[in-house]
Amino acid sequence: MNLQTILRKIRRADHDYHLIEDGDVIAVGVSGGKDSMLLLCALQMYSRFKDKNFRVVGIHINMGFPDMDFSEVDAFCEKWNIELHHFPSSIYEILKRNLAKDGSLQCSLCSKFKKATVITAAKELGCTKVAFGHHSDDAVETLFLNMIHGGKIATFLPKMYMSRTDTTFIRPLIYCYESDIRNAQQNNVIPFVKSTCPNDGFTQRQDVKEMLQKLYEDYPMAKGNFIYMLHNLKQVALWETVQEDDS
Repeated sequence: MNLQTILRKIRRADHDYHLIEDGDVIAVGVSGGKDSMLLLCALQMYSRFKDKNFRVVGIHINMGFPDMDFSEVDAFCEKWNIELHHFPSSIYEILKRNLAKDGSLQCSLCSKFKKATVITAAKELGCTKVAFGHHSDDAVETLFLNMIHGGKIATFLPKMYMSRTDTTFIRPLIYCYESDIRNAQQNNVIPFVKSTCPNDGFTQRQDVKEMLQKLYEDYPMAKGNFIYMLHNLKQVALWETVQEDDS
């Protein structure tokens, strides 16, 4: 496989945010989509060339969605000696019993269940960190989702420790664009499984993705500037209210 562009960006993210340490056993959350499959392959290659000694373990949580065939993915992982474990779950059945007011599945609830199940599986396999396939475009979309729906300027972090579960999450693809991932997946014929989630393509995230695509057509420079903005902490200028002195 030729993943040089992806590997360079993973190395940069690792350097900037100290994502991977010597002796790590990194669980990659594998949904079966392009992003997580590319991350699984790239981290496996990175572990062979990196000056740190770490191991990569793929974890797929079977959500219960119908007609998701992982046979090609399993064959691919076996061919390239990539460790991939499958764990059953009842997440889809639980989601169907807890629908939103409009009758759709609750994406936020799904995310919480998936994350909790991956954490449990990772601990069972002795993993020290959990890696997700979120990329630059995901980070910007999350920023806009939080601003529009949450009234806050925030996105996910490249590296985050959750004390409640004693789990460290890392996002090695944070400097990769979705187009980088798509090109690498196609050029290397990395198999993936198309999601059969009923919400796929009909979410608030999809709305923001389409909004940003239109914005980038008019202002191409915005794509790179949004990413630069996320770590340009010296140029933050937000309103700060004056605190009254009670003395």
